[in-house]
Parts: sequence; C-alpha cells; structure tokens
Amino acid sequence: MENFGFVFFQVFIDGVWALRWPLVAVFVIFMAVQLRGFQPGERLQALLMFLYFFLVITSFWILKPIKKSLFINYYEAAGGFDLWGWHMNSPQAELLAKVLNMVVAFVAVTVFTLLVRSFRREQLTYICAVFFIASYALYSFVLGNPGALTVWSFYLFGDLFSTLMVATFFAFLNDSVEPAAAKRIYGFIGLGGVVGGFFGSTVVAANVGILDAVAWMWICVGIAVAIAIIAMGAGRQVKDLTTEQETPAAQAVEAEPQNPALEGARLALRSRYLLSVVAIVGLYEMVSTLMDFQFTSAILNYLDDPEQIGAQFAGVFSFTNLMAMIIQLFFTSLVMTRLGVGAALLFLPMAALIGSTGFMLVPALLLGSLLNTADNAFSYSINQSSKEVLYVPTTRDEKYKAKAFIDMFVQRFAKALAVGLTLLVTTVFTGFGSVRWLSLVTVVILVLSIAAARYAGRAFAEKEAAQAS
Repeated sequence: MENFGFVFFQVFIDGVWALRWPLVAVFVIFMAVQLRGFQPGERLQALLMFLYFFLVITSFWILKPIKKSLFINYYEAAGGFDLWGWHMNSPQAELLAKVLNMVVAFVAVTVFTLLVRSFRREQLTYICAVFFIASYALYSFVLGNPGALTVWSFYLFGDLFSTLMVATFFAFLNDSVEPAAAKRIYGFIGLGGVVGGFFGSTVVAANVGILDAVAWMWICVGIAVAIAIIAMGAGRQVKDLTTEQETPAAQAVEAEPQNPALEGARLALRSRYLLSVVAIVGLYEMVSTLMDFQFTSAILNYLDDPEQIGAQFAGVFSFTNLMAMIIQLFFTSLVMTRLGVGAALLFLPMAALIGSTGFMLVPALLLGSLLNTADNAFSYSINQSSKEVLYVPTTRDEKYKAKAFIDMFVQRFAKALAVGLTLLVTTVFTGFGSVRWLSLVTVVILVLSIAAARYAGRAFAEKEAAQAS
C-alpha cells in the first residue's frame, strides 16, 4: 500500500507530461469558448487578469516545492533541529518556520498599507515585481550550496511572495469590477491561477532532476518581468469604480491618519460581514496547517530517500493542481451563478472533512498524500474565487487595507495557532501513530468554518441585492 502511494503519483506525472501538448490544445479551445460568453468590454480585461494570475501562481508553485524540499532535506540530513535543548524533527522545524511567517506577514501588511496610500493597481505590481526580481537574483548566488540561514530565509521568502503578490493581484482585480461582472468572470480569472498551479508544479515535477534551484530563480525573474508588462496593459483597461462605491463615511476614514499596522484591523473588526471573512480565512488556515503537517509526516514516515521525497512532493502538488483545474473548469462559475457564492464556499470545508476522516481511519501514504488534494484542490479553485468575490461589494479601503490585514496577518496568525497546537500534540504524543488524531481537531474547526461560510454567503447576497436596487 505504501509503495502504491509513491508509484501512483509518479505514473501520473509521466502520463501528464507525455500528453502535455494535447492538454494544452484542449485548454486553449475551452478558453476561447469561455471568452465568447463574456460581454465585449470584459473579454480583454478578463484575459489579461487571467494571464496575470497564471504567472503569479506559476511562480508560487515553482518556489513552493523548492523551498519545502530544501528545508526538509537540509534538516533530514542534519538529523533534526535543536532549539534551546528542544530537539525537533524536520516537519516540526518546518512548523516553526511557519510561525516566523507571522512576523513576516506583520511587516508585509504594514508596508502594503503604507504603499496603498499612494499607489494602486498596476503601480503596486511594479513595486512588488522589482523587489522580487532583486531577491531572485540574490538567491541565485546562494542556493547552489545552501546553509541554515539560506534555507530558513528562502522558506520565508517563498511565503512572502504568495503573501504580497496574491494580495496585490486581488486588490487590483476587486478594485476593477462590479458584483454582477465578478460572478461572470471570476471563475475564468481564477482558472488562470489554477492552471498556473498545475503548469508550475508539473513543470517542476517533470524537470526536478534537470534544472537546479539557481536556474529556477532566473526563470522566475523572467516571469516577474512578464507580470509587470501584463499589469500595465490591464491597468489601461479599467475605469475608476471606487468613487462610485465609496460612502462619505468611508472617505472620511481614509482621510484620517492612522497606524498603518492597525488600519486594516480596525476596518475588519467593526464589520460583521468582514468578521465572517476573518473566520473563513482564519479557520481554514488552521485546518490547512494541520493537514499539511499530516501530509508531510506521512511522506517522511514511508519514504526515506531525498530524491523520492522531493519527487513525491512534486507529484502530489501536480495531481492536486490538476484536480483544482478540473473543479475550476467545470464547477466554479456554474456553482456561483446557479447556486450562489454561499454554496460555493461550502465545497472546501466539506472536502477537507472527508479527507481528514479518511486519513484518521487509514493513515497510509496514499491517503496522507491526498490530504493535500482535499485541501488545496478546492482552496485554489472554487474557494479562492468565491472568497474573493466577497470583497467586491466593499469600499476601497476595505478592498485594500482590510483585505491585506485578513490575507496577510490573520492568515499567518491562524497558522501560528495551528502550529502551536501541532507541536504540543506531537511533543507529548511522539511517533507517526499520533499524527492521525490531529484530524479530530480539524473536524471541530471545520464545523465552525461551515457556519461562517453560510453567514458570509447570506450577507453577500443581501449586499448584492442592495447594490442592484
């Protein structure tokens, strides 16, 4: 059973790579059909934002397996990580790195809030692109022979990329559309991210033994330049919608000088609607962190060769992104337009509930690996699109500042809580056998997440109806 869990994903990678060109052709045809269903004024903007999101997530999925494999393999070779007499194995050390991501997120949300006071849309993209291009160039000189400082900083850097670039992209997008248009085109634009994830993870998986980490850094430099060019084109297509959406009260709040580290928090905490989004994001991050620890622990329990570990990570990521692409292609837009945003928000917690229960009953390599699919296949597709639509009927400050606080700080804070819980459980109950019981915690959290999703869906429908009237 354990060997099957490894062979399954490697056969999958080989098959997809062999069929890559027919799959590309089918996808291009599908995209053309989707674009024909949009209004004429929406087509070019939707295509540009599709490409923008595609490249952002492609970069993320290039960075993710590299940062994870570098970190895990470094501490596997070192025999673990010692912190003030506390010996951690490599998955536990990775949890500590996730806690440090909260500190990085706090700095990121402060800087982002300061930037949005003076810059918007494509201007934010230019600033972020220049920063990451410089960072890629720097890491190209040190990833060839990484030490402890390099693997830690690169792990944090990979998370910072997703934090800033995804927030910048969605701030741009949510500031450019109206609720009715969002339900039509967000599924298509979200597909760009899903396809980027599948493309990035599959390319890495197929070439993991051919290109080294330094080569991938220079590939990412080229992608960052392309993102900036696309953002320039997209910025010329949109009109200023915020003056129509802002209320005098919101404009007055924006005029008041506030602490940039807390500005978004104030906006989020005084709105029940945004608090439901806080709950959705925070509870999901807790579940995702617990499931990712179980996923990593299962792989390290059943595989001991570094190349097999790296191949398993890449193979699972590729499979997960293919499932996400299928969900986004055939279900996201259909569910959001026919059943509503509230229904779309329920798919992820239900899938995670099924996956966690399965692993708790049978903690094998295959089911442990599929925890990643149960989580991320829905997170990167239908949940991402439906969650982002929730911001469309909000004010400009809420779109930029409250959203940055939620996506950067709340997300990482919730992850840190889950990390603390996981470290406590795995320190008291050692061995792989105890990892399965973390699923009991995820079940409780998922019930709360379902309640928050139902409230947010009803509140969105009310806001949409109010704007339409």
